[in-house]
Amino acid sequence: MKKTFKALNYIAAFSFILITLASCDKEFTSIDSDVLGEDNFTFNTTSIDFPVVTYNQNLEAQQINALSSNLLGVFNDPEYGQTLASIVAQVVPQTFTDSEDFFGENPQIESVILTIPYFSTQVNVDENGVSNFQLDSVYFDNNDFENPKAVTLKVYENTYFLRDFSVFENASQNYYSKADGSINNTDNFSVTADETINFDENVGTLFNTEAITPTPEARESTSTVDGVETSTFLPPALQMDLAESAEAKARWKNLILDQAGLSPLTNAGEFINHFKGLYIKADASSDTSMMLLDLATGPNNSGANITINYSSDDGDDEGDERDEGAYVLNFSGNRLNTFINNYNPIFPDTPNTVDGDDKLYLKGTEGGMGVIELFNGLVDCDGDGEINDNAFDCFKKTFRETDENGNFILENDRFKLKRLINEAHLVIYEDETLDNTVDPNENEFHAFDRLYIYNLENNLPIQDYFTDFTAEASNPFISRRFTLGNRIVDEQGDAKFKLKVTDLLNDILINDADNTKLGLVLTNNVNIASTTALLNSTEDVTNVPSNTVITPRGTIVYGNNTNATTTEGTSKKLRLEVFFTESE
Repeated sequence: MKKTFKALNYIAAFSFILITLASCDKEFTSIDSDVLGEDNFTFNTTSIDFPVVTYNQNLEAQQINALSSNLLGVFNDPEYGQTLASIVAQVVPQTFTDSEDFFGENPQIESVILTIPYFSTQVNVDENGVSNFQLDSVYFDNNDFENPKAVTLKVYENTYFLRDFSVFENASQNYYSKADGSINNTDNFSVTADETINFDENVGTLFNTEAITPTPEARESTSTVDGVETSTFLPPALQMDLAESAEAKARWKNLILDQAGLSPLTNAGEFINHFKGLYIKADASSDTSMMLLDLATGPNNSGANITINYSSDDGDDEGDERDEGAYVLNFSGNRLNTFINNYNPIFPDTPNTVDGDDKLYLKGTEGGMGVIELFNGLVDCDGDGEINDNAFDCFKKTFRETDENGNFILENDRFKLKRLINEAHLVIYEDETLDNTVDPNENEFHAFDRLYIYNLENNLPIQDYFTDFTAEASNPFISRRFTLGNRIVDEQGDAKFKLKVTDLLNDILINDADNTKLGLVLTNNVNIASTTALLNSTEDVTNVPSNTVITPRGTIVYGNNTNATTTEGTSKKLRLEVFFTESE
C-alpha cells in the first residue's frame, strides 16, 4: 500500500520508510514507501512531501559575559576570515585581611605569576614519573600540533569597572559583543543596553608583553618536607610574569602590598572597586593560535589565578635573609570575551524566510546560525490534486487516529496514533565547496564539526537531547552522537549530519506539543546546553547556545532551497526523514 501527498516543488520533502514491528496487543505490517526527499521535485507517485523551510539568522551583539570558558588568541577561518579574541576579567583575593602586618615588614614584590591552565588530557606517566599531556581545545594553523605558532599577548591593568547590576535594565548586567572589524580592527569593544565600551581606552599599566606558544609540557612543582624534595607534575598552562619591569612591580606593590590594613583587602566589593582587573589582549600580528581557556573558580576550578610572590624582613638584624610569602587572586568576578572579526562578506543580508535559503552560514564569535521551520507550507494531503492543506495539520492526520467524524481520538489526555514513528532525523549536507584541507594528522579541516539544534521558543534542547544515553562529559566530540550525530562522509566524499528529532515529533503527536521553530548552530561542546542573550533579539531568536559564542570555527551547510545534488545525483536539500510502522 502506498499513499502520496503532493506538495509545492521548491520546498524539501520527506517520505516514510516503514519497518515491521511486533506488539503484545496489535499486529503491525510494513508499509511500502520511498527514501525521504530524494524525488521531492518530480512529484511522482512514490513521494510524500511535507515542507521544511530553513533560513539564515545573522548574529551580532551576543552576550559575552558568564561564559563557561573563554577564547584567547588569533584564528583564521578559511571561509569566514580572522577572529581575534581577548579577555577582560575581574580578580578577587583568595584570602581577605584587615591586618596591617599581613605582608610583614617592608614587603617587596618578587614576581606576579599569571597562570591559566589549558584544557588537556593526561596521556601517560613515563619511567621518571613525569606526566605527559595532550592539549585539547587549542586551534593551530592547519591543526598542526607539531609546529605550534606563538600568539603575542599584552596584559594591561583594566580601568573600566565591570558592574554586576544594570540600573538601566533593572537586572543583572549583561555585556554584549561589538566585533565588526570593519569599524575598528585594533580595539576591543563591548556594548550594554546604555553604552559602548572601548577597553583600549580604559587601560592602566602594561604589565607584560610576551609571545606565548601553547605547549603540552607538564609544569613541575617542588616542595621540601623534612629535607626531602618532592616533585609534582601539573597540567600544562599559560604562564606569564606580570611584574618583570620596575614599573609593573611598583604598581603591584601599590595595588596589593600597600593595602594591608585598608579596606580593599577586607572584602570582594571593596577590592574590585580598588583594582578593576586585567585586560589580556591578543595581537593581530600573531600567527594563528587560538586557545579555549577555563578561568572559572569553584570546587572544580581549573587552577587559574594570579600568584603574587613577595618577600619581607624577617625581623632578624643579624642576617640578610627575608621571609617569602604568596598572595593569590582568583578569577571569580565578572569575565568578558571580546572579539574583533575581520570577516569575509559572505553572510546574507536578506534571508529568505518564506521559501528558505540555499545555504546556511554557521559561525561562532558573533557570526551566524540557521532557523528551521518544520511543516511550513501547503500540501495535497487527501490526494485530490489540490495543494491547499496545511502541512502541519496533514502531518497530524497522517499519524493520529480519528473517529467516524474525523476528530482525533484522545485517551487519558494523550492522542491515539494509527502510525508509530520509530525514528526521525534531520539530514543536513555540508557544502562541498568548503576549504577542507587535510591536516598533518590526516584529518579534514571540518572532520570534528558538531551541529546542535534547540527549541527557539524556550531556548532549551529538544526532547531527544535529554533521552540520549550516549552523553560523555569527558569527550564532547563523541558525546550525544545518537541525537547529534557526528559528521558522516560516504564513499563518494559527500559529507552530512543526521540530527535526531524522534521524541520531538512524538511529543507533538501524542501530547500536542507546539511545533516550534528550531535553531541550528555549530558548537565545540554539545554537552553545554545553556544559552546566552542577544542585545537586539528578533522574533525568532532571543538566545543562542553559550558554547557557539566561543566556537571559533565556522561551516556552511545546505538549506532547503538548493539545487545541489550528491555525487550520485540525489538532492542535498536539508530534509526530514521519518521511519514509522502502521498497525493492521
